[in-house]
Amino acid sequence: MIKPSESLKPLEDLKFHTSEAVDKIVNSHQSLILTENGIAKIIVQNIKDYEQMQETLNILKILALSNKNLREGKVRNIDESFKFIRNKSMILMNC
Repeated sequence: MIKPSESLKPLEDLKFHTSEAVDKIVNSHQSLILTENGIAKIIVQNIKDYEQMQETLNILKILALSNKNLREGKVRNIDESFKFIRNKSMILMNC
């Protein structure tokens, strides 16, 4: 994994070397952090890597919520869960 400090480039570099930057990002799967006046402003990333990161974040959010529910005692055993689902579907079918 590349360090963020190693992928810092001035925004002007992207303006003048767009196709080279895109090729590098797509082929190397490394993000490019663009700076303006020496301050990091945006990240340019391969779309597939971005989608994978979003999917991973969504899974982590689900796990965090599950852990929170477990700590708070908001859990059901499997029999209770299926009973709950059956009751919900019966209610929806009667609507």
